[in-house]
This record gives sequence, structure tokens and C-alpha cells, in this order.
Amino acid sequence: MSATWVEADWPAPGGVRALSTFRSGGVSAEPYTSLNLGSHVGDVPAAVAENRRRLAAAVGLPAEPVWLTQVHGTQVADLDAVADFGTAALHDAAAGRDAAEDRGAGANGDAATDRYAAADPRAAAELGATDLAAPAGLGSADAAFTRRRGRVCAILTADCLPIVLAADSGDLVAAVHAGWKGLAGGVIEAAVRALAVPPERLMAWLGPAIGPEHFEVGGEVREALLKGDSGAAAAFAPNARGRFMADLGALARRRLAALGVDRIYGGGQCTYAYGDRYFSHRRDGVTGRQATLIWLEPGRQ
Repeated sequence: MSATWVEADWPAPGGVRALSTFRSGGVSAEPYTSLNLGSHVGDVPAAVAENRRRLAAAVGLPAEPVWLTQVHGTQVADLDAVADFGTAALHDAAAGRDAAEDRGAGANGDAATDRYAAADPRAAAELGATDLAAPAGLGSADAAFTRRRGRVCAILTADCLPIVLAADSGDLVAAVHAGWKGLAGGVIEAAVRALAVPPERLMAWLGPAIGPEHFEVGGEVREALLKGDSGAAAAFAPNARGRFMADLGALARRRLAALGVDRIYGGGQCTYAYGDRYFSHRRDGVTGRQATLIWLEPGRQ
């Protein structure tokens, strides 16, 4: 498998690794071609498992990423409070959470299953027996953090904005799933608060997400994102259909800066525009998911 990811371009401390994957280099058939890492979108489970295995081997991951059950909410998982993933400490920024799960419609179908099984005979034995669910007891969450070396935080996206955070001390990292619902609900604020370090000690990197040229929203979404921040109006441009083109990256940057996180990097890679590189739910409907990962390398102090 050739390199099929982009490393975060930011001045993170030594021992902090972060990357976002591309869609190439896997075994999934259409419409999940090819490195789909999401187990919840209708793809063949064995294909997803093989894609995850290939990525881990190519990157040299120290462990299987902790795949969350993302629900466009504001809960933050403290991965260090999980004992063998039997329990988890969760932090919630809002009393009410949006429980609409990040689920894709459709299924791959028997033909895709047969194609994958033919390509890799081992898959035939794995089909129907692969458990790719989030660790038992972890619950749903849209952000996660760790101080434990070798534990990998993971966020799956196909237009939503992935954000990774690192403390300048090099001993704390986090990943955040920030679609418009999460932004409006306060997922960034919840994550920064859960880290319990001064915000000026944090730096952020924004991964690939749908860009402002393609992210059309209605007035109700705009109003939800303007609550408490009227200055965010500059992140919306009216269009000829009476709706608005929204800039997720600009909205996230405003929220991070308001919290005191002023070292912000990345952004600008549009998942909708680069169909050969990224999955996009807004563009394709039924599609796969790329991953944004961050971890502390083992053995580094």
C-alpha cells in the first residue's frame, strides 16, 4: 500500500503524530472505493477490517485506533479513564444531545461481497464474523483525548471538519468531530474544557472538510451557528437560491480563538472538490469515510 494520507503540517512537539487519510489504497468496492474506514455506512465488514489493517501497517500505528460512535453531539471521551474499554468518562457540554447517528444509507450488496472475497480468499471466512463496533462501554462521543502513549484517537468524516489538538508539553492529544451540528452545540468548547489545560498551551490542526464553495445551508442552520457570536456572519455568503454558503473552517477558527487557542493550522482541503482524494457525503450520498488520527508515539518523552 503506497502512502495514502496527509500528515498534519504543524509545529507539534516531538512524538505527536497526526494525519488524515485519502480514499485510495483499500479494497472496498463502489460506492466505497477504496479505503473506506467507516463500519457504519453499509460496506462489507471484512473489507473495512482489511482497509483498517492496511492503514495500520502502512502508517505503523502503535495500536488499533479507538473508533468512536459519532452522533454529531458534544460528548468527549477520556480514553485514559477506560479500563479495558469497559467504562468511559464522558464530558458533555449541553444538556440535550443530537442523537441522529452519522449513518449512511444503502448497502454494498452481494456482488461487492463476492468481489472482495474473490480478491482475498481469507475474506470469505471473515464475512459476517467481523466485529467493528466501538469498544463496549465507551458510549457515543464526538471527541476523544488521551495522555497515554500508543493510544490512537480517531475521527471519521466525509465532509464534517476533523480537528486535532495537542498540548505544547507533548503529553496530551485530542481529536474532534466538528460538523455544523457539533459546532453549534459546542463540541469544540467541550473538548477544550475536558482537556483541563490552559488554552494557550494548545495548538490545533484542521483536517479536510467540505469547503465554502460547496457547503450550502439554510437560514436555520446559519442562525444556529450565529448564536452567541454575531461576528460569525462573515463565514456565510448568501447565494442566488436564498440560502447561504458556509465556511466550516472559518467558524471553527473563530471558536478556537475565542477560547484562547490561537495557534491554528491546516484547513483548505475540500472533500467535495477533490473526488479522487476524499469521500464526500454531500457530493455522493452513499459513500465511505476517511479518518483523522492523532497519537503520542510510544517511547518518546
